[in-house]
This record gives sequence, structure tokens and C-alpha cells, in this order.
Amino acid sequence: MARSVVVTGSTSGIGLAIATAFAAKGDNVTINGFGKEDEIKAIIERLESSSKVKAIYHPADMTKPAEIADLIETAAKTFGTVDVLVNNAGIQHVEKIEDFPIEKWDQIIAINLSSSFHTMRAAIPLMKAKMHGRIINIASAHALVASPFKSAYVAAKHGILGLTKTAALELAEFGVTVNAICPGYVLTPLVEKQIPDTARARGMTEEQVKTEVILKAQPTREFVKAEEIGALALYLASEEARQVTGTHISIDGGWTAA
Repeated sequence: MARSVVVTGSTSGIGLAIATAFAAKGDNVTINGFGKEDEIKAIIERLESSSKVKAIYHPADMTKPAEIADLIETAAKTFGTVDVLVNNAGIQHVEKIEDFPIEKWDQIIAINLSSSFHTMRAAIPLMKAKMHGRIINIASAHALVASPFKSAYVAAKHGILGLTKTAALELAEFGVTVNAICPGYVLTPLVEKQIPDTARARGMTEEQVKTEVILKAQPTREFVKAEEIGALALYLASEEARQVTGTHISIDGGWTAA
């Protein structure tokens, strides 16, 4: 039977790859994120064409708790419940701490950390009622290690791991698993946007940033593919992963092995 899957921040990048993986598997998908109306319409059509699934879009702003609650409520009303919740929405800002804009700090903490609390708060009662559910939080290698000039992002992603572990313990006897995926660098719009900022902050060319900063962190010297993260999310949402809970899985080309 088709599951009801909610993926935040899923109109591009990793989130869209995850939504695409679930749709291809035959699950109904609720996507969310920014984008022009025609772009979102094209995404919905593409998701629905992959198999006999229904896809809907909800424009919830991940800094607004009431809109986030409505996202979960809308998915549940449309598809009967929420079986799988993937918290993927995220933004980045690169700056040293003393110059870090306060409003950027607040925005990153809201979108990268607090939004996951708000989606989980709304979805957990639905999962408990069914005694089954999967919550997958997209963290980062930066949930485990730090990099300079990314204080808000690193703090938020470390926080996601704490939230993941706590929720897993609370839900351990309700058939609901809660895990985090920690990707390394994926060439998404978010990462591409960081390259000029990092080049400026470090006094490098953009090509140097790619090879000497970004891929230097990953021993494989390759970007992680968004589709690979989608495949990992499918595993964590499967029955085979029912005893995998309260943990993180790194997919980072060996970055955090060192």
C-alpha cells in the first residue's frame, strides 16, 4: 500500500531527490519549498508520472510554526496520515562569528533546527496512533565535525542529532524510528551558492574552493550524489530498518573517518 511521505525543502537538491525516490517506489508525496508556480507544477507532474502516485505541494514557510503544522495537517487530510517524515529544509550563511548577522543566525536556527521540531511535534501523534512511522532528519557531516565560518549551520546540525536521539528514545516502543542522515558535500544549489562566499572569505578562486576546501574534506575527492541520499532514505523508511533508530548514517566520502 502507498505510504504518505512528507519531505520539507523538496523543490530542489537533496529534498527533491528524496521525494523522487519515494514517488518512484509508489508512495504519495507532499513536497514543500520555494519555487515559481510553473516550476512546482512541473515537479508535481514529474513525480506523478513516475508511477501511480499522487503528489501535492504545500508552501509552508519553515520559519513559521503555524504554517509547518498546517503542512502536516494537509498531508494527513489528503493521504489519511503521515507515514514517513523527512526533514530536509536548510539554508546556509558563511561568515565569521563576530560579523555574523543576528537575523541570519535566527533564520538558520529556525529553518535548519526548529522546523524539524515543529514537523515532528505535529506528525508524532499520527504515527503513534498507527504504532508505525519513520522520521528521517537530514543532518550533515557538520553535525559531527565543524568548519570555520559556519557557526549557525554547525550548531543547528549538531542540534538535529540531539533531537533525533531524544525522539528515538521517546518513540522506541511505538514502532516509530527516528534517524539522521549526515551527507558530505553534494553539488546542490545550496552548495553552489556557498562557493563564491567561501572564495571571498578565504581569498581564493572559486575553482580553488571546490578542490582545496570542499572536496579536500572528502577522501574520495568526489561529491556525494543526491540520488544516493534518496536511496539511503528509502532504506531507513523500510521494514528492514525497523531496529535502526536513534542513530546517524554518514554518507560523506570518508570525511568524518579522519
